[in-house]
Amino acid sequence: MNRLRALLSGRELSIVVALVAVVGVTTATNPSFLSAQGIHDLFLNASIIALLAIGQTLLVITRNIDLSVGSVMGLTAYMSGQLFIADHDTPTILVVLAGMALGAACGAFNGALVAIAKVPALVVTLGTLYVFRGIDYGWASATGVHQINADQMSQGFLAFGSGSILGIPHLTLIALAALVIAAYALHNWRSGRELYAIGSNPQAARLAGIPAGKRVFTAFVVSGALVGLAGVLHASYFGTINASVGTGRELAVVAAVVVGGVAIFGGSGTVLGAVLGALLLTTITSALPILGVPAFWQRAVDGAALLLAISLDRAVMVRLAERLRKERSLRRA
Repeated sequence: MNRLRALLSGRELSIVVALVAVVGVTTATNPSFLSAQGIHDLFLNASIIALLAIGQTLLVITRNIDLSVGSVMGLTAYMSGQLFIADHDTPTILVVLAGMALGAACGAFNGALVAIAKVPALVVTLGTLYVFRGIDYGWASATGVHQINADQMSQGFLAFGSGSILGIPHLTLIALAALVIAAYALHNWRSGRELYAIGSNPQAARLAGIPAGKRVFTAFVVSGALVGLAGVLHASYFGTINASVGTGRELAVVAAVVVGGVAIFGGSGTVLGAVLGALLLTTITSALPILGVPAFWQRAVDGAALLLAISLDRAVMVRLAERLRKERSLRRA
């Protein structure tokens, strides 16, 4: 009961309310929006962003960020296609593992620069955003394969991305599994709880004996692996890949995380909130054309949502700090 009360009083409830409102208004305009096929497509579109948001949450909790997620996603998606060009019968599980390994390697590179070299994550990942994208374009130019189409990939791989179990898309089931595992780890594992301590007060966490560098590095690796998985799933679902896949996704991912209640200043938030944020923004993006809003406003909506969420978090922090100062003054008096 206490957990339910905490959930209903948190940011997650406001996201659910906003989600219901958006769905209600859109369905009133176009009833097919809430049809079985419409819901199926909505969950499919949200699943990849949700995977990216889960990994990003682990980093934002520790006061870090990864702006290279779109480039890593594009690189792993392109690698998936290249594996089938090399061998059309490449097993799907091998492609998935290879994509996660490449994503983890990219995450390890970012994590090493942040945790070991002590370079700010914003600077590191802004640089690797262009480095990884450049590798992607360079790979495409070197091989002369600028676009990989569905007929160049195995039918089993494509069926994996578009298939479902009991009407639930494979991609959604994978995102839900990642959500459950990440939520359990953050809540029950000592290493997961230490991420919150690092984000709340990095200096105090180090004085308490928490291996902050190791935890941050691991968070980057895990996030990278999830990004790699998202890239493979993108290739499997859409079936057409080029070097520009994932461009601009970093804004949508950060917006989903912050809208979901994960404090950009670190130390608080849940992966459930981040996934709900991804679902809300995806729903809004899908609803805009139905409501007659031009497509170029979709990116503006992500940016506006990000600014609003950061402003709200900042206001809450200022109010909380003021309350703590008053309580300390009363105790001294």
